[in-house]
Amino acid sequence: MNKDNNINNTGSTYSITSEEQEKRDRIAQWAFDTRPILGRFHLWLEDVQVEWIRGQAAKEFTTDISFLEGSMERLFAMTGAVTSLGTQMFGRFGEGAKLDKQGINQVKKDADAISAYAMSECLWYLSRQLPENHAIMVCMGEGLMPKAGETPEMGSNPQLGFGRVYARPQVAKWLDQRVVQLLNDPNYSWKQFYEETKRVGITIWGAAVDTLENTSRFAKGSTTGPMTVLHIFNQPLNITRPYEGYMGNLLLPAEVVESASRKSILINFHTPRERILAAIKDTYPEIKAQNIHVWTLGGKSRVDRIGGLWEEWKRLGVHVIEEGWTLPTGLQAFTESGTYAPTYLVGTWKENNETHLFICDGYAASAEAMQSASLAPLLNIRVILSVFTSVFHLPYDKEQYIMELDPSDQNFRVKLEELIGKPVDENLENEYKGMIREAIEAGIPVKKQVIEAEDFFPEKNWEVLAVSGYMQPEPYTGAPGVRVVEAGPDQNVYLVTVRLAGLNGDKRITFRLRFNESYEQSRPIFKPLLNRFMAGEDYTHRAVRISDSGRIRNELQTLCSEALEFIGDKHIRIHFDRIPPDVISPVNQEKLMAVLKWYKTHHPIWFSWLEIA
Repeated sequence: MNKDNNINNTGSTYSITSEEQEKRDRIAQWAFDTRPILGRFHLWLEDVQVEWIRGQAAKEFTTDISFLEGSMERLFAMTGAVTSLGTQMFGRFGEGAKLDKQGINQVKKDADAISAYAMSECLWYLSRQLPENHAIMVCMGEGLMPKAGETPEMGSNPQLGFGRVYARPQVAKWLDQRVVQLLNDPNYSWKQFYEETKRVGITIWGAAVDTLENTSRFAKGSTTGPMTVLHIFNQPLNITRPYEGYMGNLLLPAEVVESASRKSILINFHTPRERILAAIKDTYPEIKAQNIHVWTLGGKSRVDRIGGLWEEWKRLGVHVIEEGWTLPTGLQAFTESGTYAPTYLVGTWKENNETHLFICDGYAASAEAMQSASLAPLLNIRVILSVFTSVFHLPYDKEQYIMELDPSDQNFRVKLEELIGKPVDENLENEYKGMIREAIEAGIPVKKQVIEAEDFFPEKNWEVLAVSGYMQPEPYTGAPGVRVVEAGPDQNVYLVTVRLAGLNGDKRITFRLRFNESYEQSRPIFKPLLNRFMAGEDYTHRAVRISDSGRIRNELQTLCSEALEFIGDKHIRIHFDRIPPDVISPVNQEKLMAVLKWYKTHHPIWFSWLEIA
């Protein structure tokens, strides 16, 4: 074993191994590169362990795995770690387990607020390390709409959504002005926006974000599943406004799709599953139907939409994965949510000398579907999407054809009735027209029957860095969640695992992080200012900084984006009558209004951007 001589602080020499020296170097470099985030959250990095999943293992800092330079990859990895740690520790994990519907909904919103705030702060501090002409722009986010079985107010969650920009001040200001124009000027197109950014030499890295995947499981204290997901792309997505809908998604190994193609069979979401099964058997001749495992969302609320899909697979003798089925990782599957993580398991494995195959089918929320699709080139799979409506009136095999209709067509109702198979009243007609228009205006390719990741980018040559941070163990990859290292009054040392996947490699990174303060002293560091003030913290005697203006502006966009009106490129008007009481209670709305009026009165220059309707 190689040894090197070192000098201690007494002047005498001692020997350490090359492995120990490499560890020291690794920790030092990670701490140096991620110091903006560590400093912001008062954290100390004690150790870093790196495990390569794909790609050639190399000494740290000698290779990059994506289009990003290595120090930026490390900053994004730390973003995933800090978001996971902060949410797990301060997001009220499990406090909704015995509460009523309203109570658990509030726990979910508190958890989403912590996760969105932590990631937003990480991105802000990270952006100070960007090249001067670069910006990060959130193009798709989760949390805008209710999911199956949820009421409207349950879907309006704190989130990072379309148009959030992170960059050096002058770049951010310029880009924010164009985003507001995209939102408000119908004559300003996405093409104009993109060409203008190119002309002035600004490079935008697009982002698709879900700061807290499986929020309900987190709120109820489920021991697996909660995670944070951040995808960074080397260009913006061609999305023009906030959008969250549903997409049918079919995930298969690439070799299955290629096998079908050789027989002139096109695999898309509407291909009969019997043909897909035939393509699977052509690819893996020895496979048995019962060893093909299809993961799909389950539950009573989804019977009308994809119940027929479940039955189609079952008639073919294929196994439709049920809640609690033991995965190859040894953990149990869940099917009430979480369509992103199963993407990593798509493929084959051997069990008792028999070939097994895991695939995904059904549908997902749009951001999760797009994130899964962007993993395809990294995992050698094909992810095929189809735009769905946002309501659960129709089965999956009619959804795409609804979204292909032209809402301006005079015969729209007639064509809609033909697809639905029953008379349609004016309200239902307008509901479907609204959903189609919303998707078209946002730039969603509703006319395409086969949608893949490249359809979301202006340039077909695109790259991604996928960041996953785990709050609890993740069943489909076996990644561990946040773990306590040191027990005691403070319990302030934790292990946090993040997965970082790019075109040139895929690795699992485990950080050992120590809070520099006690648990209670660390709590407000991860809590948004406005949440703290609504909880009773005295803002009138708190030292005010100019940065409070930007923080509060960002927090309003996260907490109640539906209540904000952007006026010109400098002003935001907040409409309290647009905030549902289940999102922010009437009592807290009064407190929030008092806070904003106080800042507006006492610091009018810093808060000149704020108007209260």
